[in-house]
Amino acid sequence: ELLKKLVMEFKDELDALGVKVDKLDKRVAVLEKNLGGWKLSGQIYFDANFMDYDSDKDNDREFGFGRLRFFLGKQIDENTSLLVRINAPKGSFGWDRAYVDTKLPYDVNFRFGRFNFDWEGDLGLYDPYTVNNDGTFGDWDVDGFQFAKTWGMFDVTGIVGRNRDHATNAKDYEPVAEDLNTHMTYALKIGANGEKWMLGAMGYWWKGDNLEEEYPIAANLDVNTYGIYAGYNFTPAVQLKGVYYFQDIDPGFSFDGDDPKSWKVILDVKQDLLKFTSLWIEYAQQDNTFFGTNSYQYLGANEMEYKPWNTGTAKIWNIIADQEWNDKWGTYLRYWQADWDTNGIDDTKNWSVGVRYQYTPAIQFKLEYDSIDYGTIHAIDMGKDNIFRFRTTVNF
Repeated sequence: ELLKKLVMEFKDELDALGVKVDKLDKRVAVLEKNLGGWKLSGQIYFDANFMDYDSDKDNDREFGFGRLRFFLGKQIDENTSLLVRINAPKGSFGWDRAYVDTKLPYDVNFRFGRFNFDWEGDLGLYDPYTVNNDGTFGDWDVDGFQFAKTWGMFDVTGIVGRNRDHATNAKDYEPVAEDLNTHMTYALKIGANGEKWMLGAMGYWWKGDNLEEEYPIAANLDVNTYGIYAGYNFTPAVQLKGVYYFQDIDPGFSFDGDDPKSWKVILDVKQDLLKFTSLWIEYAQQDNTFFGTNSYQYLGANEMEYKPWNTGTAKIWNIIADQEWNDKWGTYLRYWQADWDTNGIDDTKNWSVGVRYQYTPAIQFKLEYDSIDYGTIHAIDMGKDNIFRFRTTVNF
């Protein structure tokens, strides 16, 4: 209020000095928005989807919010902050994350509440170009505690928490599923980072403890997953990186005691080197019984929809070329293919193309086309799914 009065009182003098009063008004509005230490931000996707499905789907047109998220944060004191995420997927509305960050003695970062941890994403081990392309393993919400500490080039993160469902994660949390596959979650990551390299290991331990006996194998399933990751920067624009996982799963969910494995290697080339495009070349092999979150979903098509459950090992290619033409315009191309290593099941092939326009720093328009061919499965033609999407994104 004092700033407003001063601006009005000295308006003529400010004008004479070339100071635009409307700019000051905008800055005062920002101060008002953050009054009391609270900050509001958000992200909105509004999608117009036009679909052509060979498979049996209900509608070929769909308009609505692909994402509607609001973040409410408060700096409580110098070392302590609160963040609440309000999510509104498909018409529902409510908070799905709420956590506090603070510092403990010896510079230990401490987080508690309901939060997401996505170590693959933090390490850049899945592509940043497609919104829904999750990591091989990770990107989970958990109710619990996180401890993190850094010593020079070394960092350690530990998590103790509880999950409601093995099958749900950050995107699918459903209170109605709270009695299905409940389990304790324990996780530990130890890593080291040099000027040009990274190296580390991760462990996730799920301990099922559902007392319901309707589905005793699924309800009390234990899944232990161990990962080793590494990366090397040949130049600031060229990085080779990868991760290897192996799992120990209860016998009821593996074949002949052969616990599944998964690995992938990535060549990440920035546009600074090639000038006209960036390039992401990813090759992965994943046992078909691997228990993870590698959905590879893009534009509504689910490339993993017909992944079989058997002793085979899928071979997957994910190649993306992304072009930033200037600060307004960008384009991209993507090709994805999976060989399911199973007689009678064809390769799944998917390609996408898109153009985006940054209208303002807060508003982006994107037009995308995606086509997926499932081939035949045991002599049945599964057809192709195609989708055009016009997406308007607002970040504030």
